[in-house]
Amino acid sequence: MRVALWLMALFAIAVASALFAGNNHASVTLFWPPHRVDLSLNLFLLLLTGSFVVLHLAMRALAALMSIPHQARQWRLLQSERALHMALLESLSHLVSGRFIRARKSAELVLSLEESVKRRGERLGNGARLRTLSHLLAAESAHALQDRSVRDEHFQKALQESSSRDAQEAREGVQLRGARWALDDQDAPGALQWLDQLPHGAARRTVALRMRFRAARLAGQLQSALETARLLTKHRAFSEAAGKSITRGLAIELIRDSHDGVQIQRAWDALDTAEQRIPEVAFEASERLLAHGGDVALSRQWVLPVWDSMVQNYDNLSLSQRVRLARVLERGFAATGGELDTSWLTRIETAQLSNPRNAALQYLAGVVCMRLRLWGKAQQLLKQSLAILQESELRRDTWLALAQLAEQRQDAQAAAEAYREAAKK
Repeated sequence: MRVALWLMALFAIAVASALFAGNNHASVTLFWPPHRVDLSLNLFLLLLTGSFVVLHLAMRALAALMSIPHQARQWRLLQSERALHMALLESLSHLVSGRFIRARKSAELVLSLEESVKRRGERLGNGARLRTLSHLLAAESAHALQDRSVRDEHFQKALQESSSRDAQEAREGVQLRGARWALDDQDAPGALQWLDQLPHGAARRTVALRMRFRAARLAGQLQSALETARLLTKHRAFSEAAGKSITRGLAIELIRDSHDGVQIQRAWDALDTAEQRIPEVAFEASERLLAHGGDVALSRQWVLPVWDSMVQNYDNLSLSQRVRLARVLERGFAATGGELDTSWLTRIETAQLSNPRNAALQYLAGVVCMRLRLWGKAQQLLKQSLAILQESELRRDTWLALAQLAEQRQDAQAAAEAYREAAKK
Protein backbone atom coordinates (compact mmCIF):
# COMPACT_ATOMS: atom_id res chain seq x y z
CA MET A 1 0.00 0.00 0.00
CA ARG A 2 2.79 2.39 0.84
CA VAL A 3 4.59 1.66 -2.47
CA ALA A 4 1.40 2.36 -4.41
CA LEU A 5 0.96 5.69 -2.66
CA TRP A 6 4.58 6.64 -3.46
CA LEU A 7 4.09 5.78 -7.15
CA MET A 8 0.90 7.86 -7.28
CA ALA A 9 2.72 10.80 -5.69
CA LEU A 10 5.61 10.54 -8.17
CA PHE A 11 3.19 10.44 -11.11
CA ALA A 12 1.41 13.47 -9.74
CA ILE A 13 4.70 15.39 -9.42
CA ALA A 14 5.72 14.40 -12.94
CA VAL A 15 2.40 15.53 -14.41
CA ALA A 16 2.52 18.83 -12.51
CA SER A 17 6.13 19.46 -13.63
CA ALA A 18 5.25 18.69 -17.28
CA LEU A 19 2.25 21.00 -17.23
CA PHE A 20 4.29 23.76 -15.61
CA ALA A 21 7.36 23.45 -17.87
CA GLY A 22 5.52 22.74 -21.14
CA ASN A 23 3.29 25.83 -21.08
CA ASN A 24 5.70 28.17 -19.29
CA HIS A 25 6.81 31.01 -21.63
CA ALA A 26 8.27 33.17 -18.88
CA SER A 27 11.84 34.42 -19.06
CA VAL A 28 14.43 35.77 -16.70
CA THR A 29 16.74 38.67 -17.63
CA LEU A 30 20.04 39.13 -15.85
CA PHE A 31 21.78 42.47 -16.13
CA TRP A 32 25.55 42.53 -15.68
CA PRO A 33 26.66 45.88 -17.17
CA PRO A 34 27.43 46.21 -19.96
CA HIS A 35 25.95 42.73 -20.62
CA ARG A 36 22.41 41.42 -20.62
CA VAL A 37 21.52 37.75 -20.42
CA ASP A 38 18.02 36.45 -21.25
CA LEU A 39 17.12 32.98 -19.94
CA SER A 40 13.91 31.03 -19.90
CA LEU A 41 12.43 30.44 -16.51
CA ASN A 42 12.80 26.67 -16.86
CA LEU A 43 16.51 26.93 -17.62
CA PHE A 44 17.02 29.39 -14.79
CA LEU A 45 15.35 27.02 -12.34
CA LEU A 46 17.48 24.12 -13.57
CA LEU A 47 20.67 26.16 -13.23
CA LEU A 48 19.65 27.35 -9.76
CA THR A 49 18.92 23.78 -8.63
CA GLY A 50 22.16 22.49 -10.11
CA SER A 51 24.16 25.25 -8.41
CA PHE A 52 22.60 24.40 -5.09
CA VAL A 53 23.37 20.70 -5.50
CA VAL A 54 26.98 21.40 -6.53
CA LEU A 55 27.48 23.83 -3.63
CA HIS A 56 25.96 21.35 -1.16
CA LEU A 57 28.18 18.53 -2.38
CA ALA A 58 31.24 20.76 -2.21
CA MET A 59 30.47 21.78 1.35
CA ARG A 60 29.95 18.18 2.38
CA ALA A 61 33.22 17.15 0.78
CA LEU A 62 35.03 19.97 2.59
CA ALA A 63 33.41 19.00 5.90
CA ALA A 64 34.42 15.38 5.39
CA LEU A 65 37.95 16.47 4.64
CA MET A 66 38.11 18.64 7.74
CA SER A 67 36.70 15.82 9.95
CA ILE A 68 39.40 13.32 9.02
CA PRO A 69 41.63 14.20 12.04
CA HIS A 70 38.64 13.96 14.41
CA GLN A 71 37.62 10.62 12.95
CA ALA A 72 41.17 9.40 13.37
CA ARG A 73 41.13 10.39 17.05
CA GLN A 74 37.75 8.69 17.49
CA TRP A 75 39.09 5.55 15.85
CA ARG A 76 42.15 5.50 18.11
CA LEU A 77 39.92 6.08 21.18
CA LEU A 78 37.62 3.27 20.08
CA GLN A 79 40.55 0.91 19.72
CA SER A 80 41.82 1.92 23.16
CA GLU A 81 38.38 1.33 24.70
CA ARG A 82 38.22 -2.10 23.09
CA ALA A 83 41.65 -2.96 24.48
CA LEU A 84 40.61 -1.68 27.92
CA HIS A 85 37.42 -3.73 27.97
CA MET A 86 39.23 -6.81 26.71
CA ALA A 87 41.84 -6.49 29.46
CA LEU A 88 39.10 -5.96 32.04
CA LEU A 89 37.25 -9.08 30.88
CA GLU A 90 40.48 -11.06 31.02
CA SER A 91 41.10 -9.87 34.57
CA LEU A 92 37.63 -10.97 35.64
CA SER A 93 38.01 -14.31 33.85
CA HIS A 94 41.37 -14.99 35.48
CA LEU A 95 40.06 -13.97 38.90
CA VAL A 96 37.08 -16.33 38.86
CA SER A 97 39.33 -19.08 37.46
CA GLY A 98 41.79 -18.77 40.33
CA ARG A 99 44.67 -17.38 38.23
CA PHE A 100 45.28 -14.47 40.57
CA ILE A 101 48.66 -13.31 39.25
CA ARG A 102 47.31 -13.07 35.71
CA ALA A 103 44.21 -11.32 37.01
CA ARG A 104 46.31 -8.68 38.75
CA LYS A 105 48.49 -8.15 35.68
CA SER A 106 45.42 -7.75 33.47
CA ALA A 107 43.93 -5.23 35.91
CA GLU A 108 47.19 -3.28 35.95
CA LEU A 109 47.19 -3.39 32.12
CA VAL A 110 43.78 -1.73 32.18
CA LEU A 111 45.19 1.03 34.37
CA SER A 112 48.21 1.56 32.10
CA LEU A 113 46.04 1.70 28.96
CA GLU A 114 43.69 4.19 30.59
CA GLU A 115 46.67 6.30 31.64
CA SER A 116 47.96 6.33 28.04
CA VAL A 117 44.55 7.55 26.87
CA LYS A 118 44.71 10.39 29.38
CA ARG A 119 48.21 11.35 28.23
CA ARG A 120 46.90 11.75 24.67
CA GLY A 121 44.43 14.29 25.97
CA GLU A 122 41.41 12.02 25.56
CA ARG A 123 38.81 11.40 28.21
CA LEU A 124 36.71 8.27 28.74
CA GLY A 125 33.18 8.80 29.94
CA ASN A 126 33.41 5.97 32.48
CA GLY A 127 37.08 6.42 33.30
CA ALA A 128 36.61 6.86 37.05
CA ARG A 129 34.55 3.69 37.43
CA LEU A 130 36.94 1.81 35.15
CA ARG A 131 39.92 2.80 37.31
CA THR A 132 38.01 1.96 40.49
CA LEU A 133 37.08 -1.53 39.29
CA SER A 134 40.59 -2.16 37.99
CA HIS A 135 42.17 -1.24 41.32
CA LEU A 136 39.57 -3.36 43.08
CA LEU A 137 40.30 -6.38 40.89
CA ALA A 138 44.03 -5.97 41.46
CA ALA A 139 43.43 -5.68 45.21
CA GLU A 140 41.20 -8.76 45.23
CA SER A 141 43.87 -10.76 43.41
CA ALA A 142 46.53 -9.58 45.84
CA HIS A 143 44.27 -10.48 48.77
CA ALA A 144 43.85 -14.00 47.40
CA LEU A 145 47.65 -14.23 47.22
CA GLN A 146 47.89 -12.83 50.81
CA ASP A 147 49.95 -9.91 49.56
CA ARG A 148 48.53 -7.33 51.96
CA SER A 149 50.84 -4.47 51.01
CA VAL A 150 49.83 -4.58 47.32
CA ARG A 151 46.21 -5.13 48.31
CA ASP A 152 46.14 -2.09 50.59
CA GLU A 153 47.87 0.05 47.96
CA HIS A 154 45.31 -0.76 45.27
CA PHE A 155 42.46 -0.55 47.76
CA GLN A 156 43.39 2.99 48.81
CA LYS A 157 43.60 4.04 45.16
CA ALA A 158 40.20 2.46 44.48
CA LEU A 159 38.79 4.36 47.45
CA GLN A 160 40.21 7.62 46.13
CA GLU A 161 38.85 7.02 42.63
CA SER A 162 35.40 6.10 43.96
CA SER A 163 35.15 9.43 45.80
CA SER A 164 34.65 11.23 42.48
CA ARG A 165 31.14 12.01 41.33
CA ASP A 166 31.36 9.70 38.31
CA ALA A 167 32.12 6.63 40.47
CA GLN A 168 29.80 7.07 43.45
CA GLU A 169 27.95 3.86 42.57
CA ALA A 170 31.16 1.86 42.91
CA ARG A 171 32.04 3.30 46.34
CA GLU A 172 29.61 1.03 48.19
CA GLY A 173 31.23 -2.01 46.57
CA VAL A 174 34.68 -0.79 47.62
CA GLN A 175 33.53 -0.34 51.23
CA LEU A 176 31.87 -3.77 51.30
CA ARG A 177 35.04 -5.32 49.94
CA GLY A 178 37.09 -3.57 52.62
CA ALA A 179 34.77 -4.95 55.30
CA ARG A 180 35.10 -8.48 53.91
CA TRP A 181 38.88 -8.29 53.80
CA ALA A 182 38.93 -7.01 57.38
CA LEU A 183 36.85 -10.03 58.40
CA ASP A 184 39.26 -12.34 56.61
CA ASP A 185 42.05 -10.69 58.62
CA GLN A 186 40.07 -11.26 61.86
CA ASP A 187 39.80 -7.48 62.28
CA ALA A 188 36.24 -7.17 63.57
CA PRO A 189 36.45 -3.46 64.61
CA GLY A 190 37.81 -2.57 61.16
CA ALA A 191 35.00 -4.48 59.45
CA LEU A 192 32.36 -2.76 61.59
CA GLN A 193 33.93 0.61 60.83
CA TRP A 194 33.61 0.02 57.08
CA LEU A 195 30.04 -1.22 57.46
CA ASP A 196 29.09 1.82 59.53
CA GLN A 197 30.22 4.07 56.67
CA LEU A 198 27.70 2.54 54.28
CA PRO A 199 24.51 4.44 53.43
CA HIS A 200 21.39 3.31 55.24
CA GLY A 201 19.98 1.43 52.25
CA ALA A 202 23.23 -0.37 51.48
CA ALA A 203 23.75 -1.27 55.15
CA ARG A 204 20.45 -3.22 55.14
CA ARG A 205 21.35 -5.39 52.15
CA THR A 206 21.72 -9.08 52.84
CA VAL A 207 25.44 -9.18 52.03
CA ALA A 208 26.12 -6.28 54.41
CA LEU A 209 23.98 -7.83 57.15
CA ARG A 210 25.80 -11.14 56.84
CA MET A 211 29.15 -9.41 57.27
CA ARG A 212 27.85 -7.34 60.17
CA PHE A 213 26.64 -10.53 61.84
CA ARG A 214 30.06 -12.17 61.46
CA ALA A 215 31.87 -9.05 62.64
CA ALA A 216 29.63 -8.63 65.67
CA ARG A 217 30.13 -12.27 66.65
CA LEU A 218 33.88 -11.91 66.20
CA ALA A 219 33.95 -8.70 68.25
CA GLY A 220 31.81 -10.21 71.02
CA GLN A 221 28.97 -7.71 70.44
CA LEU A 222 26.21 -10.19 71.17
CA GLN A 223 23.37 -7.67 71.23
CA SER A 224 24.28 -6.34 67.79
CA ALA A 225 24.73 -9.89 66.47
CA LEU A 226 21.29 -10.85 67.79
CA GLU A 227 19.60 -7.86 66.15
CA THR A 228 21.36 -8.61 62.87
CA ALA A 229 20.33 -12.27 63.03
CA ARG A 230 16.71 -11.16 63.43
CA LEU A 231 16.97 -9.00 60.29
CA LEU A 232 18.61 -11.82 58.32
CA THR A 233 15.84 -14.21 59.34
CA LYS A 234 13.25 -11.60 58.40
CA HIS A 235 14.88 -11.17 54.97
CA ARG A 236 14.94 -14.98 54.52
CA ALA A 237 18.72 -15.07 54.44
CA PHE A 238 18.41 -17.84 57.06
CA SER A 239 15.82 -20.57 57.03
CA GLU A 240 13.30 -20.45 59.83
CA ALA A 241 14.91 -23.37 61.65
CA ALA A 242 18.44 -22.01 61.22
CA GLY A 243 17.36 -18.52 62.28
CA LYS A 244 15.70 -19.86 65.41
CA SER A 245 18.76 -21.94 66.28
CA ILE A 246 21.10 -18.97 65.78
CA THR A 247 18.98 -16.55 67.81
CA ARG A 248 18.61 -19.15 70.57
CA GLY A 249 22.37 -19.58 70.80
CA LEU A 250 22.98 -15.83 70.78
CA ALA A 251 20.33 -15.21 73.42
CA ILE A 252 21.90 -17.83 75.69
CA GLU A 253 25.36 -16.31 75.13
CA LEU A 254 23.98 -12.85 75.91
CA ILE A 255 22.55 -14.08 79.20
CA ARG A 256 25.70 -15.99 80.11
CA ASP A 257 27.72 -12.84 79.48
CA SER A 258 25.77 -11.06 82.25
CA HIS A 259 27.41 -11.07 85.67
CA ASP A 260 24.81 -9.62 88.05
CA GLY A 261 21.07 -9.39 88.44
CA VAL A 262 20.79 -5.99 86.72
CA GLN A 263 22.70 -7.16 83.66
CA ILE A 264 20.64 -10.34 83.48
CA GLN A 265 17.43 -8.32 83.65
CA ARG A 266 18.71 -5.98 80.92
CA ALA A 267 19.68 -8.93 78.73
CA TRP A 268 16.27 -10.52 79.23
CA ASP A 269 14.45 -7.30 78.35
CA ALA A 270 16.50 -7.06 75.13
CA LEU A 271 15.00 -10.34 73.88
CA ASP A 272 11.87 -10.63 71.78
CA THR A 273 8.81 -12.37 73.21
CA ALA A 274 9.37 -15.34 70.90
CA GLU A 275 12.96 -15.64 72.10
CA GLN A 276 11.91 -15.41 75.75
CA ARG A 277 9.55 -18.35 75.19
CA ILE A 278 12.35 -20.63 73.99
CA PRO A 279 12.80 -23.18 76.83
CA GLU A 280 16.61 -23.16 76.86
CA VAL A 281 16.70 -19.36 76.97
CA ALA A 282 14.19 -19.15 79.82
CA PHE A 283 16.01 -21.86 81.79
CA GLU A 284 19.39 -20.16 81.34
CA ALA A 285 18.05 -16.76 82.40
CA SER A 286 16.28 -18.18 85.44
CA GLU A 287 19.32 -20.21 86.52
CA ARG A 288 21.67 -17.22 86.11
CA LEU A 289 19.32 -14.99 88.07
CA LEU A 290 19.09 -17.48 90.94
CA ALA A 291 22.85 -18.05 90.88
CA HIS A 292 23.41 -14.32 91.41
CA GLY A 293 20.85 -14.02 94.19
CA GLY A 294 18.13 -12.44 92.09
CA ASP A 295 14.39 -12.30 92.62
CA VAL A 296 12.99 -15.84 92.83
CA ALA A 297 9.50 -14.72 91.84
CA LEU A 298 10.93 -13.10 88.72
CA SER A 299 12.80 -16.28 87.78
CA ARG A 300 9.55 -18.24 88.07
CA GLN A 301 7.78 -15.64 85.95
CA TRP A 302 10.34 -16.15 83.20
CA VAL A 303 9.76 -19.91 83.06
CA LEU A 304 5.97 -19.62 83.41
CA PRO A 305 5.29 -19.58 79.62
CA VAL A 306 7.40 -22.74 79.26
CA TRP A 307 5.46 -24.37 82.10
CA ASP A 308 2.11 -23.43 80.51
CA SER A 309 3.27 -24.84 77.17
CA MET A 310 4.23 -28.12 78.87
CA VAL A 311 0.94 -28.36 80.74
CA GLN A 312 -1.06 -27.80 77.53
CA ASN A 313 0.87 -30.53 75.72
CA TYR A 314 3.61 -32.51 77.43
CA ASP A 315 5.10 -33.37 74.04
CA ASN A 316 6.02 -29.70 73.55
CA LEU A 317 9.06 -30.30 75.75
CA SER A 318 11.55 -33.10 75.48
CA LEU A 319 12.45 -35.26 78.48
CA SER A 320 15.66 -33.31 79.11
CA GLN A 321 13.76 -30.01 78.95
CA ARG A 322 11.13 -31.24 81.43
CA VAL A 323 13.89 -32.39 83.76
CA ARG A 324 15.68 -29.04 83.52
CA LEU A 325 12.44 -27.20 84.19
CA ALA A 326 11.92 -29.25 87.32
CA ARG A 327 15.47 -28.55 88.51
CA VAL A 328 15.09 -24.79 87.86
CA LEU A 329 11.89 -24.67 89.89
CA GLU A 330 13.42 -26.82 92.62
CA ARG A 331 16.35 -24.44 92.86
CA GLY A 332 13.92 -21.55 93.28
CA PHE A 333 12.07 -23.41 96.02
CA ALA A 334 15.34 -23.99 97.86
CA ALA A 335 16.24 -20.30 97.60
CA THR A 336 13.01 -19.19 99.29
CA GLY A 337 13.71 -21.15 102.47
CA GLY A 338 10.52 -23.19 102.36
CA GLU A 339 8.15 -20.39 101.36
CA LEU A 340 6.10 -21.06 98.23
CA ASP A 341 3.38 -18.91 96.72
CA THR A 342 0.02 -20.59 96.48
CA SER A 343 -0.32 -20.04 92.73
CA TRP A 344 2.70 -22.22 91.96
CA LEU A 345 1.62 -24.80 94.52
CA THR A 346 -1.73 -25.03 92.73
CA ARG A 347 -0.08 -25.29 89.33
CA ILE A 348 2.23 -28.11 90.38
CA GLU A 349 -0.49 -30.10 92.18
CA THR A 350 -2.90 -29.74 89.25
CA ALA A 351 -0.27 -30.76 86.70
CA GLN A 352 0.86 -33.74 88.80
CA LEU A 353 -2.68 -35.02 89.32
CA SER A 354 -3.55 -34.64 85.64
CA ASN A 355 -0.46 -36.59 84.56
CA PRO A 356 0.63 -38.94 87.37
CA ARG A 357 2.98 -40.88 85.03
CA ASN A 358 5.16 -37.83 84.35
CA ALA A 359 8.38 -38.47 86.30
CA ALA A 360 9.52 -34.84 86.36
CA LEU A 361 6.18 -33.62 87.72
CA GLN A 362 6.11 -36.43 90.30
CA TYR A 363 9.59 -35.50 91.49
CA LEU A 364 8.75 -31.78 91.51
CA ALA A 365 5.60 -32.36 93.57
CA GLY A 366 7.62 -34.38 96.08
CA VAL A 367 10.24 -31.60 96.35
CA VAL A 368 7.49 -29.01 96.92
CA CYS A 369 5.97 -31.08 99.72
CA MET A 370 9.45 -31.51 101.22
CA ARG A 371 10.03 -27.72 101.18
CA LEU A 372 6.65 -27.24 102.85
CA ARG A 373 7.65 -29.80 105.53
CA LEU A 374 4.96 -32.26 104.47
CA TRP A 375 7.33 -35.13 105.19
CA GLY A 376 4.96 -38.06 104.71
CA LYS A 377 3.47 -36.89 101.44
CA ALA A 378 6.91 -35.89 100.14
CA GLN A 379 8.30 -39.37 100.89
CA GLN A 380 5.36 -41.01 99.16
CA LEU A 381 5.67 -38.91 96.00
CA LEU A 382 9.44 -39.28 95.82
CA LYS A 383 9.27 -43.07 96.18
CA GLN A 384 6.62 -43.21 93.46
CA SER A 385 8.78 -41.11 91.15
CA LEU A 386 11.69 -43.58 91.48
CA ALA A 387 9.68 -46.23 89.63
CA ILE A 388 9.31 -44.05 86.52
CA LEU A 389 12.41 -41.82 86.63
CA GLN A 390 14.92 -42.52 83.87
CA GLU A 391 17.20 -39.52 84.18
CA SER A 392 20.21 -40.48 86.33
CA GLU A 393 20.73 -37.07 87.93
CA LEU A 394 17.10 -36.82 89.00
CA ARG A 395 17.23 -40.35 90.43
CA ARG A 396 20.33 -39.36 92.41
CA ASP A 397 18.62 -36.20 93.69
CA THR A 398 15.55 -38.22 94.59
CA TRP A 399 17.63 -40.64 96.71
CA LEU A 400 19.35 -37.66 98.36
CA ALA A 401 15.96 -36.14 99.18
CA LEU A 402 14.81 -39.47 100.65
CA ALA A 403 18.01 -39.61 102.73
CA GLN A 404 17.26 -36.13 104.10
CA LEU A 405 13.71 -37.22 104.94
CA ALA A 406 15.06 -40.30 106.73
CA GLU A 407 17.44 -38.12 108.75
CA GLN A 408 14.50 -35.85 109.57
CA ARG A 409 12.66 -38.76 111.18
CA GLN A 410 15.98 -40.07 112.65
CA ASP A 411 16.01 -43.31 110.66
CA ALA A 412 19.78 -43.82 110.28
CA GLN A 413 19.48 -47.16 108.45
CA ALA A 414 17.09 -45.78 105.80
CA ALA A 415 19.27 -42.69 105.39
CA ALA A 416 22.40 -44.79 104.87
CA GLU A 417 20.64 -46.98 102.32
CA ALA A 418 19.39 -43.92 100.45
CA TYR A 419 22.90 -42.41 100.41
CA ARG A 420 24.30 -45.68 99.01
CA GLU A 421 21.72 -45.67 96.22
CA ALA A 422 22.52 -42.04 95.45
CA ALA A 423 26.25 -42.85 95.28
CA LYS A 424 25.56 -45.54 92.68
CA LYS A 425 24.21 -42.90 90.33
